[in-house]
Amino acid sequence: MQEIMLSIMEQFGYLGVFLLIAVENIFPPIPSEAVLLFGGFMTTYTGLNIVIMIISATLGSLVGAIVLYYVGRILNKERLKKLVSGKVGKILRLKTEDIDKADKWFDEKGNKTVFFCRFIPIVRSLISIPAGMSEMSMGKFLMYTISGSAVWNTVLLTIGNIVGENWANMLAIFDQYSHITLTVLAIAFVIGCLLFYWKKTNKFIFKKKIYYLGDSTD
Repeated sequence: MQEIMLSIMEQFGYLGVFLLIAVENIFPPIPSEAVLLFGGFMTTYTGLNIVIMIISATLGSLVGAIVLYYVGRILNKERLKKLVSGKVGKILRLKTEDIDKADKWFDEKGNKTVFFCRFIPIVRSLISIPAGMSEMSMGKFLMYTISGSAVWNTVLLTIGNIVGENWANMLAIFDQYSHITLTVLAIAFVIGCLLFYWKKTNKFIFKKKIYYLGDSTD
């Protein structure tokens, strides 16, 4: 996979970087780190300009993000509510109010979330879906996506340009960063789910106790 990507970049230059980053945003398993670090290295031995490379990569990030944003618009809040109000909600112990709470949280924190998630593997792509689901304004979405992606792309392309032929060594370091970050996120997600269901279960038990106590007084 990596050899194919590098071949595309060497053959198509800016267009290759644009296409690979766009696809990486839609299909997260494609490593943007390899594309960007090698892209930075390419600017040291070809006529490619690093500034135009940054612009190409950022435009690619934007196109991929917009595609997933509209996926989120299709899987909107109302559809989720309908799903939760049925058997799925009972199994997961979710209510339509939980969807409203999540939507409200994203309305309040979504701007920062979209920006900072651009620095996190996998999440940098998937964050566009909840942004679309919460109907975040396109203007804000574009602004925070462009700014976050531009920072990430600039850092990696610049590193690739500085280290030159040693870009593969830097890729190994960023791979470790990705593994550590994803592990921490997975642990945080599991803990969050456990806390969520613990609260739900306690509320359910508490309500049952009140019901039986009220019933026994009759």
